[in-house]
Amino acid sequence: SKLAAAHKRPAPGRAPTMMKLTVGRGHRAATTVARRLAHVPAAAAGRLRVDDKLKAFVDDELLPGTGVAPSKFWDGLSSILEDMAPRNRALLDRRDELQAQLDAWHRANPGTPDPTAYAALLESSGYLAPAAPPFEVCSQHVDPELALVAGPQLVCPVDNARFIVNAANARWGSLLDAIYGTDVLPGDRAGAYKPERGAAAFGVAHSLLDESFPLEGEATWSDVTALSVAMRDGGAASLQLSLASGGEASLRDGAQFVGFLPGVPTARSVLLGKNGLHVELQVDRSHRIGATHAAGIKDVQVESALSAICDMEDSACTVDAADKIVAYGNWLGLMRGELSVPMSKGGKEVLREMNGDRTWTSAAGPGSVTLPGRALLLCRNVGLHMYTDAVMLGSEEVPEGIVDAMVTAAAAMHDLQGNSRVTNSKTGSVYIVKPKMHGPEEGAFTAELFSRVEGELGLPLHTLKVGVMDEERRTSLNLRQMMAATKERLFFINTGFLDRTGDEIHTSMEAGPMMLKADLKGAPWYSNYEESNVDCGVALKLVGKGQIGKGMWAAPDDMAKMVRDKGAQLAAGGAF
Repeated sequence: SKLAAAHKRPAPGRAPTMMKLTVGRGHRAATTVARRLAHVPAAAAGRLRVDDKLKAFVDDELLPGTGVAPSKFWDGLSSILEDMAPRNRALLDRRDELQAQLDAWHRANPGTPDPTAYAALLESSGYLAPAAPPFEVCSQHVDPELALVAGPQLVCPVDNARFIVNAANARWGSLLDAIYGTDVLPGDRAGAYKPERGAAAFGVAHSLLDESFPLEGEATWSDVTALSVAMRDGGAASLQLSLASGGEASLRDGAQFVGFLPGVPTARSVLLGKNGLHVELQVDRSHRIGATHAAGIKDVQVESALSAICDMEDSACTVDAADKIVAYGNWLGLMRGELSVPMSKGGKEVLREMNGDRTWTSAAGPGSVTLPGRALLLCRNVGLHMYTDAVMLGSEEVPEGIVDAMVTAAAAMHDLQGNSRVTNSKTGSVYIVKPKMHGPEEGAFTAELFSRVEGELGLPLHTLKVGVMDEERRTSLNLRQMMAATKERLFFINTGFLDRTGDEIHTSMEAGPMMLKADLKGAPWYSNYEESNVDCGVALKLVGKGQIGKGMWAAPDDMAKMVRDKGAQLAAGGAF
């Protein structure tokens, strides 16, 4: 497990291991060596000791351009750790104390628990928190990708530069590729392009366009033979579609025509919009795919992954200072808009970079429409239970999550201050996902930590937003209180079957054998968990200020099953 790996040390006398680190704008070779701690000057940071390479990275790469001096940064981190590291430990001790009470109770009361007696235990022990006074979520300056528009959200390890650049660029994707290149469309997809399979992929795309962007009358998108744009007085434009019958058609809802790129004789690109999401029809009859389509459509680009969690936790492997430099370096590259990865494509070396924004001529009148070319990037820090020796306070390891908060927030200042090649948050927020919190006391601790970080870095209060992973039993049972503790910062609550099931098993381990994992998902507790999450989010006015996250699809090679089954995940808890 990561928790065990975090405390492994190289065996004495073991030869250093060569590896590739992917930091910033490419690759560099590095060697794992014995840890070296740099003493920060006592006037700057008291008892703080920092791995020398991590300190050099922060001082020389991360902080320049933020307006934060290294002495200010390390002094601030030291102050936070002096105050909050003991409280972090106390919160973990409280977890152990509650668990010991539950274990002892189950041993003394074997078999199926009596609900009344069990509820009394939870209340008397403090496992169930007192009810929160009436409140509503009041987060401000949350980007629309989280507050207003529903869409896919990726989770990607931030320590893998190639993966994370792909995730950042997943805002737009080819619908035709997704259909042709996966098992959504049955049949052989290997080898050279197959026109018959391509035609079938267009058939699926036409059906989706008919569903979301229907045409007037009985016309369908499979009838369209040309797309043209007619200009009207005042600079507005309308979309005209020629049909195989010789007639013409328009969109049933003309307002769905958002923008275009002019071309001769037809538009090169047509942008359609619905519910805050967009589809781009790219037209080129000379293209090998466009030449096979009656209207010359060469691709259907869909606005897809609206946000991506850049993960320093479950999906990443960061167990020492060298690993953290990789993760922090890639996050810094994302916040500067400059992270890139050298690749070989068609026998040539290319540099995969973060996409720029996309611009079209506005269909509503003079001017243009610009949409983000990248997913909104969130950063998942580690939980309270993780400790690191990359930074030490005296001779003690420190909570890794406190270091994460300080470093990832400082890196995001490049985006906030306009130092980035591209913009991440357009509302001036930094989105930090906080996993594995147990109850509202830990939520309040996290909210206070973020306030302290903002103060040390000179950020406006509530710049740092928090995403609460509802994946621990004590958080689920006290979700309203957790939301109350984070109400000024909350940008999502997110359920998760695996972690939440694991904690359900761990919490009641002494109660006796549990159901099989596959059966647990169909048991009443799980539907109650999902319903409570949705009920709390809706009742406490999170909608419009943040998102309610649903489901995880971890089988990207099984897209046909996803298309069949994903709707059930989205509907879990009565979301629809």
